Amino acid sequence: MQLIPRHDPYLDVRSTGGLTVAALRGELDLVLVRHLRPELDALVRESEALTVDIRSLTFCDATGLGLLAHCAGRTQARGARWRLICDQPWILRLIRLAALGELLRPERPDYSDFPDYPYWAPPEPGPPSQG
Repeated sequence: MQLIPRHDPYLDVRSTGGLTVAALRGELDLVLVRHLRPELDALVRESEALTVDIRSLTFCDATGLGLLAHCAGRTQARGARWRLICDQPWILRLIRLAALGELLRPERPDYSDFPDYPYWAPPEPGPPSQG
């Protein structure tokens, strides 16, 4: 995969052969949604297949879910392939409670898909969750 040059601590984008992987980091709240939306809208318009990896999010509120739903809906409406990679039970629960499962279709990561992509590597153990 080829890295698209950027200096954004909250978004890492890699693209090759029509497949784009966007890894989000940080707290996906109103502030970050406003920051990321223009870039994600461009990726939705231009990608033949868009994978959004949210495993590194530390927080996600309703505006964050709204952004993901917007991206999923627009990607699917134009006939492109959509994937949401998530292995965090608290985010999966939010998606289920918001009845967004059919639209977002979250998947557990398949580390064999992109062995050279760092966000597909199993996450390093961190401090125990307080939630």
